[in-house]
Amino acid sequence: MEIIELLGYFGALVIGVVLGLIGGGGSILTVPVLVYLLSEDPVTATAYSLFVVGTASLVGALRNMQKGLVDFKTATVFAIPAFIAVYLTRKFAIPAIPESIFTVSGFEVTKDIGIMLFFALIMVLASYSMIKDKKEELEEAEVEVKYNYPLIIVEGIVVGFLTGIVGAGGGFLIIPALVLLAKLPMKKAVATSLLIIAVKSLIGFLGDVQNMEIDWVFLGIFTGLSVVGIFVGIWLNKFIDGGKLKKGFGWFVLLMGIYIVYKEFTH
Repeated sequence: MEIIELLGYFGALVIGVVLGLIGGGGSILTVPVLVYLLSEDPVTATAYSLFVVGTASLVGALRNMQKGLVDFKTATVFAIPAFIAVYLTRKFAIPAIPESIFTVSGFEVTKDIGIMLFFALIMVLASYSMIKDKKEELEEAEVEVKYNYPLIIVEGIVVGFLTGIVGAGGGFLIIPALVLLAKLPMKKAVATSLLIIAVKSLIGFLGDVQNMEIDWVFLGIFTGLSVVGIFVGIWLNKFIDGGKLKKGFGWFVLLMGIYIVYKEFTH
């Protein structure tokens, strides 16, 4: 096994550790690890990422259910439009993207390059949400949950579409939506978002199972390492402040996004 491949499997462990430490964000690394270290093409990488993200989030969601932190009604209202959107995106939209999207000044933007550039944009947006200081005054407040149904449905569709394209969980979009649109306290929003991410990612992956050959052995090993990483991250959480780490990780994600743009344009 080559060193770069070993780094790829180590990356799977790191993804889980980050998820366990800061409760999200690690999934944004899954596609770059699969593409640049394990030589998967971007379409396959985003498919595998859905399975890894969905399984890892499900582990986190089950832990939160035991603590009574998951708001099932909110999860249902948000998840239904999200998982319909992600399934349709993976089943129909991704296969419909042409292999050559457009050419500018002799530079051809292929399907693979287009997906990675769009992914880099999502990474930059995600990094911003991690870097900026959030006011968490809703952290402990017990407020009545209210639903802005039209906005929640629209947000669910948008998040589902983005998840379908790039294979990331979209927690950085879901958590603010749950706090602002459903008035959930922050801890419940984080816990509920994991259940939403798990459901929509795994259902989105079903769209891929119907479209492509899945290497289940490889996917099982990669996902297993990520889940082990989650428990390592949860254990490390006792000694390390996840809040402080989150900002540093945000800067790392920003640099990764810039690197992907550079890599794709100089490919």
